[in-house]
Amino acid sequence: MLTATKDLMLPATVTGSWPRPRWYDGGLWGRPLDTALLDVHFREQFLDAHSTVIADQERAGLDILTNGDYHLDEDFAGRSWHHYPLQRWMGLEHEELQYERSRDRLLEFPPGTLMNEIETTWRWPRVVGKVEHDRRNPLEYAKLWRIAQARAGKPVKFGTCSSQVLSIFLDSHTAEYDLEDKKQLIWDMATAMNIELRQLAAAGARVIQIEEPTIHFVAAFYPDQTEMLDFLVEAFNHEVDGLDDVELWIHTCWGNPNMQKVYTGESYANSIETYLERLKGDVWTVEMTENEFAEIDLFKPYAGSLKKKVAVGVVNHRTLQADMPPVVAARVRRAMEVIPAEKLILSSDCGFGRQGFSRTIAFYKATAIAQARNIVLKELGLEERYVPAADPALQVDVLPDREPLTHLPTPWT
Repeated sequence: MLTATKDLMLPATVTGSWPRPRWYDGGLWGRPLDTALLDVHFREQFLDAHSTVIADQERAGLDILTNGDYHLDEDFAGRSWHHYPLQRWMGLEHEELQYERSRDRLLEFPPGTLMNEIETTWRWPRVVGKVEHDRRNPLEYAKLWRIAQARAGKPVKFGTCSSQVLSIFLDSHTAEYDLEDKKQLIWDMATAMNIELRQLAAAGARVIQIEEPTIHFVAAFYPDQTEMLDFLVEAFNHEVDGLDDVELWIHTCWGNPNMQKVYTGESYANSIETYLERLKGDVWTVEMTENEFAEIDLFKPYAGSLKKKVAVGVVNHRTLQADMPPVVAARVRRAMEVIPAEKLILSSDCGFGRQGFSRTIAFYKATAIAQARNIVLKELGLEERYVPAADPALQVDVLPDREPLTHLPTPWT
């Protein structure tokens, strides 16, 4: 069900994560949110940080906001994106020293590379029992959304990693699960996640984003595993069951630890039909600027019959260039060549907050999306939407000549 974007032409947003203010140096580190918020120092940091990220995104002129993933710990290369649920579900024994079997074979990089340091630094829990939701330490997605939405004048999209991507790094040390076949493990984690998502929807959230089901990875690198692909579709639909009154987004990219490119030879070609036709959901998000829109024409066969909206990445989360609005507008026009404007959402390729990014650059990339939206809306003869960051009357620093009552005149005045 489209809720936030139903009647909104070319909505502007970002994927989710956002760099932290320098003063926000606390974290949950596995503690229940309720427990952590008893610490008045952390409580003030946490709540004020949410006010800050919401203000940043509203000033940037975005239509759909996020909480910046500010509940995730600031750990190495964004490991907490995976670990937030893993630290809170039952059936897991926490961070053991890493061993060979615990790694995805696609993630093998030589010493002397940043990806090798990420791969060997991350630690993963061991599966020692049935994985289930823990009522004593819930994920508290509903509370996290309330904290953000209470500070916002626009809809807040709440995102979480899919249970499927969590399974990549986990292996079984219990008779509950087969060591090689992870289907039951994925299903049980999807069940645990679904409980939290239902509570999030019941709290009033109307835009929920599930991040990185592994369908596009399997389809790209193991296309012959058709049985597994069918199962992953079923598992995803199980994970989001009961969210019929929510605008459901499916975020897909190709990895983003510390802004690093993880794979080569990646493509949506083998999974586009699955994401557009077979998965429950209303919006599918795709990377496009990363590969210079090389795959945008994959949407041509579906252009006249799209059942979902498509959120196209029009700025790159890996480059430190703060894109100029006309450059981003050109990418929007390119997307509109194959995706109807009423089905198009403008976003970032992926999140900005996985350790390597500057908050200032994230802000100006975001406001470039909003300003590009306005350039194209004007070309379409539609009303532009206000971007406070681009309002000349609201700039932080202005030339002394423009405030002559309070500033010394310049020598040539």
